[in-house]
Amino acid sequence: MARQFESISDRHRAFIEEQQMFFVGTAARDGRVNVSPKGLDSLRVVGANRVLWLNGTGSGNETAAHLLDSPRMTLMFCAFAGKPLILRLYGTATTLHEGDQGWEDAVALFPPMGSARNVFDVAVDLVQTSCGFGVPLYDFVDQRTLMESWAESRDRETIRAYQQQKNRVSIDGLPTGLPPVPELTAGLEARR
Repeated sequence: MARQFESISDRHRAFIEEQQMFFVGTAARDGRVNVSPKGLDSLRVVGANRVLWLNGTGSGNETAAHLLDSPRMTLMFCAFAGKPLILRLYGTATTLHEGDQGWEDAVALFPPMGSARNVFDVAVDLVQTSCGFGVPLYDFVDQRTLMESWAESRDRETIRAYQQQKNRVSIDGLPTGLPPVPELTAGLEARR
């Protein structure tokens, strides 16, 4: 049976912090709905109605694009071990990019991430729990290290150039809000 709460309780927070993976759902008013799995040490509950998560560089940037059009976001956590439970955080979110006011304070809450691209600041207006009886049991082995290995093998300028090439628009052609750095896109192919 689903239960709804106005804020993140200590019990909810403990459950969230135990999870090795979570899912993010966003959608613009038009176009595709995006659901992304997230891992690593990339999420912080910073208040009863506020969550921050650090997003690394990837092949797309759908979440940031969707938030510019419609700030709705859902975060979902599932118990893959132990007592079954699904917990969803519903709310609205804003995107912080490197250089934005608040970026340095937000990034300081996480271990260093060479591929850091965005921090999403989520204002939670509803917490919902449900049974999770249909979620399978899985054994956690480890977090993948490929993203950081990729970042460590490149300098910051090359990573930012990659972001300029791959992360400035969504798959539906929506802007992501990633600030343009024109001088970094020139010669990207030569640095690969």
